[in-house]
Amino acid sequence: MNEYNRYKLTIEYDGSNYHGWQLQESAPSIQGELEKAAYKFCQSECRFHAAGRTDAGVHAKGMVAHVDIPRDIDAYKVMDALNFYLKGIPISILNSERVDDEFHARFSAKKRYYRYHIINRRAKLSLMRGQAWQIKETLDVDAMNEAAQVLVGKHDFTTFRSVHCQAKSPLKTLEKLTVNRDGENIYIDTSAISYLHHQVRSMVGCLYYVGRGKWTKDDLRNALQAKNRAALGYNAPPDGLYFIRVDY
Repeated sequence: MNEYNRYKLTIEYDGSNYHGWQLQESAPSIQGELEKAAYKFCQSECRFHAAGRTDAGVHAKGMVAHVDIPRDIDAYKVMDALNFYLKGIPISILNSERVDDEFHARFSAKKRYYRYHIINRRAKLSLMRGQAWQIKETLDVDAMNEAAQVLVGKHDFTTFRSVHCQAKSPLKTLEKLTVNRDGENIYIDTSAISYLHHQVRSMVGCLYYVGRGKWTKDDLRNALQAKNRAALGYNAPPDGLYFIRVDY
């Protein structure tokens, strides 16, 4: 019987052509690519567990996952081997470290960070196509940031929750939500212990309404207090959403 060793991996990926993190039978997924690479490496079925399940088209700069490998091998060799078998695939292992069996990428996480990237310009995207949400009309970032603070704290986020969300409760505590501009780039940064399905994209979509002058801060507050998905203004596309990092 093989002895398994657990490894914590930090992963970067372009989710444009994948149907999200989670393994699926009939569609390509990030988890599926990783598990195929691991099988080629150690000739054994190895299940990857992630800190979060990103949706179709969503990217990651610092996703964390753990995997049990049936070998006693240095962590850097696990990273190098997986990257070798991921050649030509837009998934990279940035770091690998051995951890004890008590560590769990999802359940040990204390805080998760996401960033949404908007490019606010009229010219079409070339280099960043599929990597950001292009909005041609000028956005009022100050108004967006002020309105965003309405969502910070513990709330019932039913309005911002996908109808397919499997969370037991719509109550979540948003620790941070900020909107900043750097030239044509607008960054919406958020952190929380956990999120509802589509919560970040739904919040970004409503902040877009504020930035365009279609909604006020009070309109956003009313949407939150409605606790009704029908009150949602807009659900932003997945292109600009990145899973940034995890605190443990």
